[in-house]
Amino acid sequence: MMVLKDILHGIPVRKVVGNLNVAVADLCFDSRKAAPGSMFVAVVGTQTDGHDYIDAALALGVSAVLCEKMPESTNDDITYIQVDDTAFALGISASNFFGNPSKKLRLVGVTGTNGKTTIATLLYKLFRKLGYEAGLLSTVQNQVGDRTVAATHTTPDPIALNKLLLEMVEVGCDYCFMEVSSHAIVQRRIAGLNFAGGIFSNITHDHLDFHKTFDGYIQAKKAFFDNLNRFAFALSNADDKNGSVMLQNTFAHKKTYGIRSMADFKAKVIENHFDGMMLFLDGHEVWVKLVGGFNAYNILAVYGAAILLEQETMKVLTALSNITGAEGRFDTLISKRGVIGVVDYAHTPDAVQNVLETIRDLRKNKEQIITVLGCGGDRDKTKRPQMAAVAAKNSDKVIITSDNPRTEDPIRIIQDMEAGIPKEKKRNTFSIADRREAIRAACHLAQPGDIILVAGKGHEKYQEINGQRHDFDDREVLIKTLDEQ
Repeated sequence: MMVLKDILHGIPVRKVVGNLNVAVADLCFDSRKAAPGSMFVAVVGTQTDGHDYIDAALALGVSAVLCEKMPESTNDDITYIQVDDTAFALGISASNFFGNPSKKLRLVGVTGTNGKTTIATLLYKLFRKLGYEAGLLSTVQNQVGDRTVAATHTTPDPIALNKLLLEMVEVGCDYCFMEVSSHAIVQRRIAGLNFAGGIFSNITHDHLDFHKTFDGYIQAKKAFFDNLNRFAFALSNADDKNGSVMLQNTFAHKKTYGIRSMADFKAKVIENHFDGMMLFLDGHEVWVKLVGGFNAYNILAVYGAAILLEQETMKVLTALSNITGAEGRFDTLISKRGVIGVVDYAHTPDAVQNVLETIRDLRKNKEQIITVLGCGGDRDKTKRPQMAAVAAKNSDKVIITSDNPRTEDPIRIIQDMEAGIPKEKKRNTFSIADRREAIRAACHLAQPGDIILVAGKGHEKYQEINGQRHDFDDREVLIKTLDEQ
């Protein structure tokens, strides 16, 4: 229970009808979760408007309503609070209601198109190895110390987010590392949180179905850094052409990392193998269990953040050499007959290119690279031909298939991808809508030493078709098919 006026602390209020000293038992923004004594927040979403469900929430016994538009008629037993932005107000309210847990640990946010999950996961594993209790909020999973909590969104809603942070505080977590998606920034899911630092990985073509323009996507990422306070750090990739944009208006302590550019934290890849790589990192040689230039950037971001969080250099380097990356990120396996499989979450043109360029660098004798690739339905359509073009350019054979078609026709998605295949590559490109059959076909085409990349789904254990999730694990299917040969 908490008094309503305390929940509203820090929120610009336009109008109040009713009693601000009423006790509130819980918060909700989904009217179906409303309960007696709770406060309902009418959030204007992309699909629905919470204001349409105020009556439904009142019928379930809420004692307060937070809204942007006052209802035409009000109930004398209910307190109504009008604000300009209920999404922002929900974030502040949730932080206040759960005792501002982000101020009781050191919260570090990671944003960017690619690398968010790996950077956040590596930081979580690193700080655990350094002896700290830590939490993780990521696309793959959430961790409250030792306890694993299933992840449904890259960044949870403000209520779920603050509940998780409070649980972390209660089990003694010193740090939390979280992915911060561009959707979450725009939808104000991180409003009210106190960040000790922010990390920018990179920005490439993605989510234009939501942001409409690439500049809109950049500005969404930048807004995260704009809102960091002067006690936080902002660590940005100096080699990304928009890396400096992220730091333009931040009050935070500005730092950079890079491989090609002048930066505060520097690294160079000395050796690269399928089981790891040797880096010259900030003046020290260190072997890590991750592969590829893109992971060199991820490791460098993690190292820089750890130093900015006042950790000892040699302890950080020693711990980094003993940890593995996130599930579904360049997961490798070798079959009995010597075919190498790689499963990766790459689902943007840049990510696909990074993975394929790494594979090309690692192969010894120009063995075949066979790529199995799909694109998600109900998402950014403009990247589909680009992803197919990148795959065709960097592979010997490409099999275009389904990813998560969701409500779209898989054949139409495949046709969008096929439009990006150059004429000279079409004879080595095949289209198989059934993802299981596509992986099977790749295994039949592969000879000993060849490399199969199955891209797009990574850690996901399902395939979403017509609103239903079906069990499907790329790694499991790939291992089983290779073992059968």
